[in-house]
Amino acid sequence: MADSKENLKGEDAAPPAGPVDPEPANLPRKRIDSVDLLRGIVMVIMMLDHTRDFVHVGAFTFDPTDLTRTTVPLFFTRWITHYCAPVFVFLAGTGAYLQFARGKSKSSLSKFLISRGLWLILLELTVVRMGVFLNADYRFLGFLQVIWVIGVSMIVLAGLIHLPLKVTGTFGVAMIFLHNLLDRIQVTGWRGPGTPIPSIWSKLWILLHQPFSPFPVLPVLSPVVVAIYNIIPWVGVMAAGYAFGKIYEMAAARRRRLLLAMGGGATVLFIVIRAINIYGDPARWSAQKNAVFTVLSFLNTTKYPPSLLFLLMTLGPAMIALALFESAVNILGPLRHPLVIFGRVPLFFYVLQWYTAHLLAIALGWLAGQPVAFQWASPIDKFTQPAPAGVGFRLWVVYLCWLGGVLLLYPLCKWFAGVKARRRDWWLSYL
Repeated sequence: MADSKENLKGEDAAPPAGPVDPEPANLPRKRIDSVDLLRGIVMVIMMLDHTRDFVHVGAFTFDPTDLTRTTVPLFFTRWITHYCAPVFVFLAGTGAYLQFARGKSKSSLSKFLISRGLWLILLELTVVRMGVFLNADYRFLGFLQVIWVIGVSMIVLAGLIHLPLKVTGTFGVAMIFLHNLLDRIQVTGWRGPGTPIPSIWSKLWILLHQPFSPFPVLPVLSPVVVAIYNIIPWVGVMAAGYAFGKIYEMAAARRRRLLLAMGGGATVLFIVIRAINIYGDPARWSAQKNAVFTVLSFLNTTKYPPSLLFLLMTLGPAMIALALFESAVNILGPLRHPLVIFGRVPLFFYVLQWYTAHLLAIALGWLAGQPVAFQWASPIDKFTQPAPAGVGFRLWVVYLCWLGGVLLLYPLCKWFAGVKARRRDWWLSYL
């Protein structure tokens, strides 16, 4: 059996049912607009979150999901961005499957996933880190964020793709549903100079499932990292996304029905499990000062690491959106094409939006006469000293900066999407 065949054979294959959809029939070169559209939407929403990080006055003092301090508009400004990372990671797995479906052999795909995974980890610790901090003080190596965990997940997926597709999918779904059983396992992180350094096993557990626990990479004279995105369950999300890619070999009508059923089922399951309030998230919801804030508590699921309920809440509606985006009706009107463009160059957009959001915050602060030097101060100083008084702006200013940043990035992304469409240079697949 040759796994390089475009029409897959063996245990991962399924006989065609009904007429073949135009997109799967042209998989060798044609992209799937609905997938690019959803990816573009979440990338643009992601920039809103990072713009808020640098521009909003409250970003320097409290968590926008803290129900004792937040407002409804601020809460939803943060909450809507919860959809970004799960969709980004899930569709990265789907994209890997589509490469296989287009004819790439599993051995070639494994090599690509490993090399691209290592490349993404390198980007996280260099180019992305610089965009976040605008500072080269490598006593703090950086946050291990979504790009790092996509890189690690791709390396793991490079091995998982050699298993039967059902096994890979079951592995991913099982990790998503069961990982909250690990929530009670906690180790002691590093508490600063002069305190014990975690053992190698504690460091490994921190990387796997315990966020926001800093540790030095080496025993002495070592930069410090903080894992925000843990390997569990994100590697499971990517594995599930890889198996999900099989759906794009189905006829369009059947695929849309299945997308609606899967998305609706996941969303209903979120509501039911969340209402029971026993399992699926370490943070229980509770009655608040009024009905609106009680709803906020219900929606306020845990992102670090993403709980079962967090993933059901985000991936369920994402699947419904994929079905809707395939319909003949253009529900987004003139916004559809620009969003598809962003979705075709996600890494390019992701890297640039950090620098754009950060530099917009500095420019706006300077024009308003606010202190701005702290924006590029050492990360060590940012974590140990409060932000200067009088910095930051109201939420409506955040939205204006966000829209301005998206408009600035669109011409660059349109140009780069054109380059990727016209050329087949090997290095373009890494950007």
